Amino acid sequence: MFKALMVRKDEESGKTSAAVEEIGLDDLPQAEVTVSVEYSTVNYKDGLCIGPGGGLVRKYPHVPGIDFAGTVEASEDDRYKPGDKVVLTGWRVGEAHWGGYSQKARVKADWLVPLPEGLDTRQAMAVGTAGFTAMLAVMALEDHGIKPGPVLVTGAAGGVGSVATAILAALGHKVAAVTGRPEQAAYLESLGATQIVAREELNETVKRPLESETWGGCVDAVGGAMLARVLGQMEYGASVAAVGLAGGANLPATVIPFLLRGVNLLGIDSVMQPYDNRVRAWQRIAQDLPMDKLEAMVTPATLADLPGLGADILKGQVKGRVVVDVAAG
Repeated sequence: MFKALMVRKDEESGKTSAAVEEIGLDDLPQAEVTVSVEYSTVNYKDGLCIGPGGGLVRKYPHVPGIDFAGTVEASEDDRYKPGDKVVLTGWRVGEAHWGGYSQKARVKADWLVPLPEGLDTRQAMAVGTAGFTAMLAVMALEDHGIKPGPVLVTGAAGGVGSVATAILAALGHKVAAVTGRPEQAAYLESLGATQIVAREELNETVKRPLESETWGGCVDAVGGAMLARVLGQMEYGASVAAVGLAGGANLPATVIPFLLRGVNLLGIDSVMQPYDNRVRAWQRIAQDLPMDKLEAMVTPATLADLPGLGADILKGQVKGRVVVDVAAG
């Protein structure tokens, strides 16, 4: 027997509840690789799945956790053998499929990536889906050419924003960090931000489709009106990597920045990312993310802490990265 965070739904009331329970190997779904999970994280999607589901969970009871890192315990696939260290992000694990908030998980071999050299499993989950997404965004900006101006990071105190800020600063870029929480300024500066931008300066649309060319690139985790505003402030030929929609899914913008300034809007998906690009991103993380900066983002947690943390992240009250010590229970 082993511990897992189980979310159950009362069919009469429709309400869900989450609690740590003991389950067995026979309870796990059928798949090729069984992993002894060591660490996981807390992401916005996890908050939804720990709670009422947000339409993500297909059936109950359910084990959330959209990412995890651990050691292969058994494998029916030649690519992995017992003792191999692996990472999983995406593929709707923790949503449509049982996820990482369990001391053992059974998943498809295609969903795993070998843990890159230079990272241990705890560090990999300090990175997690949020950091992996941040690296994909940075790579996309690089592929399209980052311009001379500062690189803007919106939602900078969150998981994606924190890692993006640290990576961009380590690569030598000036980083302008947007936050609605002034008390996070010192934290963002410790990650390498050279400029703090108050959220209220950007979260309203303006009638002018173009403003002064200000930003050489942008990692945007907010979307909505802020993304629309930022598009009109990009340098000629600069790119925005869109990774989230905390500010809404609507985009009240015009095509003018694309037509007159050649601005690029790059969509970043981490869920169905091809294997080769996953490996490339994890290798870049091991190479370019300062581990001391990573450690400064981390808040430790256990399985028992998850119901509270799930509610907190939905309220925007989680800073940086939460690392869940799953093995400790």
